[in-house]
Amino acid sequence: MKPLSYPSYLKLPELLALQEPKTQPAHLDEMQFIIVHQAFELWFKLVLHELDEAFAAMGRGDLREATHLVRRITQIERLWIDQIHILETMRPTDFLRFRAVLTPASGLQSSQFREIEYASGLKEPRYLQLHNADPAALKRLEARLKAPSLWDAFLGVLAKAGLDAGAGRAKSLQAIHADPRHEALRDLAEALIEYDEYLALWRAHHIHMVSRMIGGKPGTGYKLVTSTLKGSEPMGAQGVDYLASTLTKKCFPELWEARTFLEKP
Repeated sequence: MKPLSYPSYLKLPELLALQEPKTQPAHLDEMQFIIVHQAFELWFKLVLHELDEAFAAMGRGDLREATHLVRRITQIERLWIDQIHILETMRPTDFLRFRAVLTPASGLQSSQFREIEYASGLKEPRYLQLHNADPAALKRLEARLKAPSLWDAFLGVLAKAGLDAGAGRAKSLQAIHADPRHEALRDLAEALIEYDEYLALWRAHHIHMVSRMIGGKPGTGYKLVTSTLKGSEPMGAQGVDYLASTLTKKCFPELWEARTFLEKP
């Protein structure tokens, strides 16, 4: 057997052959655009891997491990924010030189990012329609849509701790901050809040990057999205307008709301 090497372990020849600019001759910034987005998809894959492990840890009552994993995901989200600004090193006019070749592709077609949203509790079934042409992705998304979310898993942890996870859970969410016996639960709740916060921060940075690149232009997938999502609420220009509409999304609104009613210990 051939000894393992760094390139063979990481499959570098295959990985480095996956960047295929569509412009002829290839535009300098198209290579950057492809690599940055491929890197995002690799990070999305890792986040899904860590989320599944966090679900398993919560299921077996290992709150320390679950908190550790959620915090690791937050570190990845911090990296997303830095990574999105690499795209801002492109001049808008340079982006326009190859933007047309992207049509009708759209970031809304990222099935992995949608899986992350579904796993986090942001379950909008209408987006399934964007993946009808990819049976494997559609199957994964349908499974995530039906499966318990992070919030469901957290409520399960609340119940196992003897706290009300049903109609009276607002009091439970306040109690974990006040009772030292629930320190592990409080730490997990704080990790989930931070995860939610950095997901929102990434959205905000993404919006500013897109606005800086294309202003108020429609997204490259505008026609695809508007034709596919017939019967759904309008998505604006499916560019900055659509992205701005996602800023109010929260994965764990009840964890945020609990802070309103916390009192001095």
